[in-house]
Amino acid sequence: MKYALCVEYDGTDYCGWQRLSHAPSVQEEVEKSLSKVANHSVDIVCAGRTDSGVHGIGQVIHFESDSDRNDKAWLLGGNTNLPSSISFQWVKTVNDDFHARFSALERRYRYIILNRKARPALLHQRVTWFHSALDERKMQKAADRLIGEMDYSSFRASGCQARHANREIKEIKITRYGDYITIDICANAFLYHMVRNIVGSLFEVGMEKKSPEWFTELLAIKDRTQAGVTAPACGLYFVSVSYPKKYQLPENNLPQEFII
Repeated sequence: MKYALCVEYDGTDYCGWQRLSHAPSVQEEVEKSLSKVANHSVDIVCAGRTDSGVHGIGQVIHFESDSDRNDKAWLLGGNTNLPSSISFQWVKTVNDDFHARFSALERRYRYIILNRKARPALLHQRVTWFHSALDERKMQKAADRLIGEMDYSSFRASGCQARHANREIKEIKITRYGDYITIDICANAFLYHMVRNIVGSLFEVGMEKKSPEWFTELLAIKDRTQAGVTAPACGLYFVSVSYPKKYQLPENNLPQEFII
């Protein structure tokens, strides 16, 4: 049987999603948990790998098993074997043609900024603290220039292994809630560090060091060294993945006003 499963995790103490031999990863913990339930080794495939320190709300994986377990057993049994920083949200039997990565239509991320003079305590490692004043309206004007299908080389990290830098950003929405600014971005797929590099460049516009028109120049230049710094990982959340309706997977309806 093949199963789809949704994973929520606090990425603070992990080297990222992908399993590594020398550091703790979310993938390793998930596979260990499912292997205990299945009573055999389980390998998983995710919708999109996240970096060290990045959090997940609606990461989707798939795995296969011949063990006779119902969905409740996978969910409850799996959560019993997981550390408190990782939790399974739902599990569903899927057809053989389902693939967590290749069947995905779009991915959605949210970046959360605490924009005030005082640093956070309770939300340390869960938001990015930015003490300089930011103009979210100018940031939105810059972000609007990224909408569409184009080459995002200026926002692509040097270690990116993708064959090309063409992606389609379908939506970027920047909203302020008092001292908090959220940046919601949806695309068919993302390049390595793409969201964090976009946010780092938006900081330049928000501080009025660069104009919104600068983003048009960055897209034309296709040079990562000309864009802003890579924003910290702690403010980034993998929110959800969309799939064709035929798979009938639950949707992760995150409220717009959600901060943390």
